[in-house]
Amino acid sequence: MHLIKLDATHSTNDYLKDLMALGGLSDFTTIWAGYQSKGKGQMGAKWTSEKGKNLTFSVLKTDLSLPVAESYTLNVCVALALYNYLKAIRVPNLKIKWPNDILSGTSKVCGILIENQLKGNLISSAILGIGLNVNQTDFHSLQNVTSLNLLFDRAFNLDKVLRQIVHSLQEVFAELESKGGAQLWATYESALFRKDKPSTFEDPSGQLFMGFIRRVSPDGKLVLELEDRVMREFDLKELRLLY
Repeated sequence: MHLIKLDATHSTNDYLKDLMALGGLSDFTTIWAGYQSKGKGQMGAKWTSEKGKNLTFSVLKTDLSLPVAESYTLNVCVALALYNYLKAIRVPNLKIKWPNDILSGTSKVCGILIENQLKGNLISSAILGIGLNVNQTDFHSLQNVTSLNLLFDRAFNLDKVLRQIVHSLQEVFAELESKGGAQLWATYESALFRKDKPSTFEDPSGQLFMGFIRRVSPDGKLVLELEDRVMREFDLKELRLLY
């Protein structure tokens, strides 16, 4: 792993993109910033992190040849790598919340933002952006958020945690390359938050409806079972899970 540590940057994803334009980066090159002034999450949501307390980093995955229609496999791999690491250190009540969060109970501990580079209709490489709440203990007005420090009542070594997560990423992608993604998908879906439980959702108009999360489609849409056993796919802009 080639690690580049920065005191601060606007966005580790953007910094890595700029480096990629120069060429010559190796697989799993990692950019770690102590602070991101413009860190963002899914759909442009701002990622708020106290300087020097958490892990905000981006990892380059090269040598991919993944059809664009199967792009969500990357989310599956990254989520599982984080899930496996957090499970190994015994974070309680771990779940993966579609599409890009890792929860302990109902509190977010980690978020993911992936940006793909294409060659034709294939994903050739990807920037895996990760934000993990580690040593921050005060999240001000944010709700349903936690950190490793709050969960275990102790501080963690950021460098050690980072290296363990990158190692977990390497293991998951090695499995993808050697065995394909079937078992990874099965494990991912078994860990989905609220899977097979009656759940309340809100559509863009504010209308509430009930459904059961059954699975995630290959292109990353959430598959719900609605009334009369009707199955329907939703993308991120079409619903919000209330919990």
